[in-house]
Amino acid sequence: MHSVPYAKETLVMLVGYALGCFTSGYYLVRWRTGEDIRWLGSGSVGATNVGRVLGRPGFFLTVLCDFFKGLFAVWLTRYFQLNPTGTVLTMVAVAIGHIWPAQLWFHGGKGVATSLGALLTFDYSIAFTFAALFLVVYAALRNFVLAGLLAFALTPLALFAADYSLTSVFGVSALALLVLIAHRKNIPDEIHKLMTGRKLKGDKRAVPKQP
Repeated sequence: MHSVPYAKETLVMLVGYALGCFTSGYYLVRWRTGEDIRWLGSGSVGATNVGRVLGRPGFFLTVLCDFFKGLFAVWLTRYFQLNPTGTVLTMVAVAIGHIWPAQLWFHGGKGVATSLGALLTFDYSIAFTFAALFLVVYAALRNFVLAGLLAFALTPLALFAADYSLTSVFGVSALALLVLIAHRKNIPDEIHKLMTGRKLKGDKRAVPKQP
């Protein structure tokens, strides 16, 4: 009796992961320069590193593509009328696909734009909660990266305090954990920048050239 709904949810989750695997920054740099962005700048395929290679147009185009694939993945769950659990798992799947894309040997981006696109479609009030927390933390710290990471970490707590469903709290907590894991190598540098009040010269974190 339940095999068809479960099959549908599993299929949509897999599509969500596949959408996440479409790392637009990687393909954009390949198309424009012929190079592998994983060997340029910080080695990330995310928008910030794309911006280092292609400038602002590349940055904004990558952000938009990453944002809309998260949005579209959750929209699919609405179209196919998945239950809340299936929707949350698809939301997590698209973020996992972006951070660990199989075709790039699990070397992807940081998942911020994709997660925000998914959150906006899942529940716009959660996205607004994140935005409010980000603005408050940024006003206090004046550090864009740490403000975003702290906003991700605080949003599940705010949802729990506001009596959101446990499914929503779980989904947002999972996204926050994924984003924090993806940024784990950046956090010490960002804290150092905050404490010293200056940018690190090693901010680009260049990787060894491909042999």
